[in-house]
Amino acid sequence: MTNYIIDAGKPVATIHREIYGHFAEHLGRGIYQGIYVGEGSPIPNENGMRRDVVEALRAIRVPVLRWPGGCFADEYHWMDGIGPKESRKRMINTHWGGVVEDNSFGTHEFFELCSQLGCMAYVNGNVGSGTVQEMSEWVEYMTFDGVSPMTALRARNGQEKPWRVDYFGVGNENWGCGGNMNPEFYANLYRRYQTYVRDYDKAHPIRRICCGANVDDYEWTEQVLSTCYRRTQKAQHGFMDGLSLHYYVHPEGWEIKGSATEFDTETFYKTLCKARYMEELIEKHGAILDRYDPDGHVGLIVDEWGTWYTVEPGTNPGFLYQQNTMRDALVAALTLDIFNKHAKRVRMANLAQMVNVLQSVLLTEGEKMIKTPTYHVFDLYQAHQDAQLVESHMEADAIGTGEWTLPRLTESASVAADGTLHITLSNLDPEHACPIETEIRGRAVRKVTGRVLHGEMHAKNTFDAPEQVAVTPFTDAAAEGNRLRFTMPACSVLSLRVE
Repeated sequence: MTNYIIDAGKPVATIHREIYGHFAEHLGRGIYQGIYVGEGSPIPNENGMRRDVVEALRAIRVPVLRWPGGCFADEYHWMDGIGPKESRKRMINTHWGGVVEDNSFGTHEFFELCSQLGCMAYVNGNVGSGTVQEMSEWVEYMTFDGVSPMTALRARNGQEKPWRVDYFGVGNENWGCGGNMNPEFYANLYRRYQTYVRDYDKAHPIRRICCGANVDDYEWTEQVLSTCYRRTQKAQHGFMDGLSLHYYVHPEGWEIKGSATEFDTETFYKTLCKARYMEELIEKHGAILDRYDPDGHVGLIVDEWGTWYTVEPGTNPGFLYQQNTMRDALVAALTLDIFNKHAKRVRMANLAQMVNVLQSVLLTEGEKMIKTPTYHVFDLYQAHQDAQLVESHMEADAIGTGEWTLPRLTESASVAADGTLHITLSNLDPEHACPIETEIRGRAVRKVTGRVLHGEMHAKNTFDAPEQVAVTPFTDAAAEGNRLRFTMPACSVLSLRVE
């Protein structure tokens, strides 16, 4: 029996809904065929956006979408993607698959998608191969409500009123595909470029995201912050609102990666242990941020995270298409619990990626669409969005093999605006159920309802069997006073609603 204590009367921080964000890059079938099929497609669509995909994404309340990249962002020139589609530039996507990019999905289409999803917009600008003028004019084109060449151009292209840009990334992976820069060089570029990301809409200022580190490159974090704040006394709103962090889980390492569907128990544990490394990264990068930003103005923005395996056999290696199993569901749940627990510093995260690329929540094939196990985790966790994280603690047994061991359970708990307590837990043990006794301090339990996702660790949904892994009601939680008793199935993710 594992003892679990929740103090519902001790709020810790707001879990910003942006933690449950997503990422869509011009990569493989992520946007084209996955999200956007064009107005003339026989696949049901609204203004070119797949209706089935939009409906599924609205159901999990996607809060924010990052676009257009990724590595693609630092070779993307936004004027190529506006105006009549027949006159837009065609180019080769040199980063991803060497296929033709026809720019039929551009700025207007992105904001149409955000409108249909009801989500915030996170636009990533081009520092690697773009100019300050290009970035400045793009921001003006998107957000200025006045007289200027860019607003006139926007109107000629069918959009009279400006859009709202909630977040703007000043470059992407500038330590690598975004220009192979040294941290001091990039930091000075950041200071320059962000100056021209102007707040035309004073009521809704743009939150600027600085390019942060790859995994454990703490030198990058230190040097970027040191250079950025060299002539600025302390972090402040408007100069830098977020610092990004990228981390992918490769079970067998960067070169080999490993199969998405064929793995043994040791590899299963290795994958989860590598996912758990996210907590150390947040704590160590966060400690550096604390020195420059003791008041917590700058959020840690984990705008690329997830599993990255060898592509599915027979698919284009540059398309990064992979299947998704219960192992991925546990990676997602474990990671989201880490983000929740570190809500004081983590302000946004963006799963890579939304459809058909890496750890997708949806997969499409022609007119067919399936929801992955990862999709169902985002469904189970959506009640945490904008809720108050509360103190919670458990001492879980260790599981694993050899050097790859970790606690059997992960958890987080929050209180919503209506006072409802929401609890999410994962049983990472692929073979054994786990009985849990929960003490909820600060309130009595009147009613508890639950939903659970579970299955054998290789379980997945396919286009021939799309409902093999699905959320089902959980009715085994027994309440008495301020205590809950229940048993979690092996390899499962559980969401409880306590009133």
